[in-house]
Amino acid sequence: MTNDIDQTIRRIAEIIINELKLEDVTPETFDADLDLVDEVGIDSMDLATIALVIRDEFGVRIDEDDYPKLTTIRIIGEYIAEKQNSGE
Repeated sequence: MTNDIDQTIRRIAEIIINELKLEDVTPETFDADLDLVDEVGIDSMDLATIALVIRDEFGVRIDEDDYPKLTTIRIIGEYIAEKQNSGE
């Protein structure tokens, strides 16, 4: 199970790096516990874009009400795993 979460976290990092065109960071060096809003500077529009890509990639719908909770890549990865496991 941990390996699946690690792969999901890595893929989320790739998505964020690609969508936000972040430089000087790779999926391997992106800290999964970095606060995306306070430390990376992601705003609500960025998060909405990322949520759409995640929906397409993982087949998981992210409720807008949940956006404020999704503050790190690790939390997003766990959220996706929980949604996938519950069949949502």
